[in-house]
Amino acid sequence: MTPHFGLPEFGFLLRGLQWTVLLTLVAFVGGCTAGLAIALLRTCGHKGVEWMTRIYIGIFQGTPLLLQLFVVYYGLALTGLKLDAFVAVAIGFTVNASAFLGEIWRGAIQAVPRGQTEAAMALGLHYSSRMRDIVLPQAIRISLPATIGYLVQLIKGTSLAAIVGFIELARAGQIVSNQTFQPLLVFGVVGAMYFILCWPLSWWGSRMEARLALASQR
Repeated sequence: MTPHFGLPEFGFLLRGLQWTVLLTLVAFVGGCTAGLAIALLRTCGHKGVEWMTRIYIGIFQGTPLLLQLFVVYYGLALTGLKLDAFVAVAIGFTVNASAFLGEIWRGAIQAVPRGQTEAAMALGLHYSSRMRDIVLPQAIRISLPATIGYLVQLIKGTSLAAIVGFIELARAGQIVSNQTFQPLLVFGVVGAMYFILCWPLSWWGSRMEARLALASQR
């Protein structure tokens, strides 16, 4: 007897949703931390450091995320370092996110009017004080719409984690679909769950972008 889509199957999808949210949070927080460091290194004024961070960003932006997950999970296993699927995909997504967020924040830092930095230097403020008190608060505000937009892409991109056997929302939907033979219903529910996660963030990002555009016209 073929099982139908019911509460047990819906509960399984909810567990997949929980793993999607957890993976997104880990990758986003880790990516933000590393991305901020990369952005600061990209704007530090040292040509050697800026060149190395440019290569780092180029590698992770210029290669498929799927390939990066393969390298972390299967590549490291070949060296004897066998990682749990969640740990492997969390590392892969974090490193990838750091490259994209680092570039987003690099642009935001450089978008802060240079005159403010020069005025801070004239007042004798050190680099750390200039960044902490003057540049970064404005840069974060400028970069917020793009950062939120990337977060939405990250949520949807977690579906690639299934390639190494990690069961997140999309993979859970595939498993339930194969068991119930009701793909339209199952993936309709999966799509609704993604929508519930992503639409409020997209709306918030659009509002922030509109506010920034209005503020810049004043």
